[in-house]
Amino acid sequence: MSQLDEVALIHIAAYFQALAEPMRLKILNGLRSGEKNVTELVALSGGSQANVSKHLALLRDAKLIKRTSRGTKAYYSIADQRTFELCNLVCGHIADTMRLEAAANEAFIASLQTHQP
Repeated sequence: MSQLDEVALIHIAAYFQALAEPMRLKILNGLRSGEKNVTELVALSGGSQANVSKHLALLRDAKLIKRTSRGTKAYYSIADQRTFELCNLVCGHIADTMRLEAAANEAFIASLQTHQP
């Protein structure tokens, strides 16, 4: 990243900002199995239609998803499968961190129990 200019860094930050919202992550995860319309994404995410539509517009503006119209319905799909690779990488890192923290917590609790009178 040291060779990136200010404009590139702004684009990268905007990409990560688009991913920094739980509802948008739910929507992206809902698209893992293929394209869906707004009604299907509302059911999967538990959000309101207005809220899901707002997040879909942001994800589309960020070029994370694409929209296809068929008849009166719009269908959304992931624009680039590498988005899921990135999410899997981040989830793996978080899982590893949580495992290490859990092991440290267990060791701390065990040391407290061995030092009690």
